[in-house]
Amino acid sequence: MDPAELLLILAGSLAVSAFARWRGWPAPLLVVAVALGVSFIPAVPSVEIDSEVVLSVILPPLLYSAALDVSFQNFSQSLRQIRRLGIGLVVVTALVVGLVAWWLVPALTLPGALLLGAVVSPPDAVSASSIGRRLGLPRRVMTVLSGESLINDAASLTLFKVFLGILAGGALSFGGVLWMFVLAIVVGVAVGLAIGVVVQFVRMHVPDSVVGTTLGLLVPFGAYAAGEALGGSGVLAVVAAGLFVGYNSPKTGYRTRLQERPVWASIDLLLEGFVFALIGLQVADVFGDVATGSLGLGPSVMLAAAVFVTVLLVRPVFVFAAYYRPRLQRRAFRRLPVIQNLGRQPVIQRLRRLPVLRKLDAGPEPELSWRELVVISWTGMRGVVTLASAAAVPTMVMSGDFAGRETIILVAFCVTVGTLLLQGLSLPRVIRRLDVIDRGQDDRDSVEEVRVFELSVRETNDYIDQHRDEWGKKYGFEQLDESIAILKRQYERQVTVLLEENELDQQDIDAPDIDTAEAEKPRLSGPQLTSLRRELIDYRRSIVLHQRNSGDLDEEVMRSVLQGLDAEELALDTSTVTRNRS
Repeated sequence: MDPAELLLILAGSLAVSAFARWRGWPAPLLVVAVALGVSFIPAVPSVEIDSEVVLSVILPPLLYSAALDVSFQNFSQSLRQIRRLGIGLVVVTALVVGLVAWWLVPALTLPGALLLGAVVSPPDAVSASSIGRRLGLPRRVMTVLSGESLINDAASLTLFKVFLGILAGGALSFGGVLWMFVLAIVVGVAVGLAIGVVVQFVRMHVPDSVVGTTLGLLVPFGAYAAGEALGGSGVLAVVAAGLFVGYNSPKTGYRTRLQERPVWASIDLLLEGFVFALIGLQVADVFGDVATGSLGLGPSVMLAAAVFVTVLLVRPVFVFAAYYRPRLQRRAFRRLPVIQNLGRQPVIQRLRRLPVLRKLDAGPEPELSWRELVVISWTGMRGVVTLASAAAVPTMVMSGDFAGRETIILVAFCVTVGTLLLQGLSLPRVIRRLDVIDRGQDDRDSVEEVRVFELSVRETNDYIDQHRDEWGKKYGFEQLDESIAILKRQYERQVTVLLEENELDQQDIDAPDIDTAEAEKPRLSGPQLTSLRRELIDYRRSIVLHQRNSGDLDEEVMRSVLQGLDAEELALDTSTVTRNRS
């Protein structure tokens, strides 16, 4: 792909994405549809995909950006569901698809068929998340979908390496395969956390927001490369680094947070459009290659249809079975007389109250209704990892030419495009028909924001009273008291506005009315008042962060509250710079 083609694809996908966003449509679906039509135009040149570029350049920033936005609090609560879908479903899908493909087309060989299963096993939640967020899917459902997409790529790529090694003539035992999974998880997570710790330390001690944002842009590429070089999963390294940095982001400078948010949003828009454009542009060439391949177009198309149906069926069966089976087993287990009698023993009851055991108990996973499970079952759209894995299938193996390469690529593209168009286009209707929409989420978030804001104001007023003597010696008591009175009135008015749903004007919030007599009273100078207000903003942030850490505040609500405090400090610094220039 030359630079002109690259620029043209980027510009075209951006234009289509912009139109889709303007119309309120899912951008990935429209990009795929337009690119699919363009691919059949004779004058359009062939576009070759380098799988290494997709996996090491395009995938890491998309994963990292998604991990930054995921609530670690909600992620940990839904970890069991995420783990079942992100690892268990990937393995089951790969095995079932592999067996079906081998049964229909024995010429693929069992390792080749399993390789195909690994290629089509991981869903991509980009389009599903955009649809769900726009329609108001419950937060617990969005957490499961986002969390699954963060770890299923690692599972599928590890399976891909395993089956590719077998296809190349290697001999792997069950223990060897299990060891590869353990190594990928342990090394990948360890590398990601180590990089996250270093990056967070630099971001906290380097106040330059440009440096902090630029460093963040390098993290996904460095984490992926380091994880792969050390024998682990580069995908998990990127995810672990993103979760750690995102969770600790409130501890960094506010300018970095405000600056990197639009940067990552722009990168996501550009890369997602580019990836889905590549998917659509490849279809015509893939059909042409299969038509001249050894297996032929007819058997390959038949296999693609069978795999497509298998992928659609495996996911709902697994989702429902994996969700209800543990609950039925636990219910039956607890009904055993021996277990009931054991639970009544005083020793066991005392052990349950031990602080250590209470901390280790993560509590029950969030409950999901059957309607929510249906929606999760219908979000199996494939994407970038399937595209890259298919392109990475070798043309040669130890036994000679791999006759099934073109067929695997065709099946991968048919499954990807088919799921994107079928499930992606029908998902909004499924969500609305089943009424899986949390209409009260915004109201609950608003209540939480008001509660936390009111708490921060109350705690800040106490903080002011506790430090009055210290500040009075520094600034002078008369000037301090008058300025403190003004600040407290501002806080009270802000709370009133929130409680009365913004019935006051913004000018009433920012500047309380001061009569002439009050205006002539001595107050702190501009720099002194700015320093004091900045200290109080930092204290209010610490209150919000403590609420999140104690589990009393949802992390997504916390981010909204912090964004308001960040904007308040930015306005404070901006007004200070303006005064200094004047």
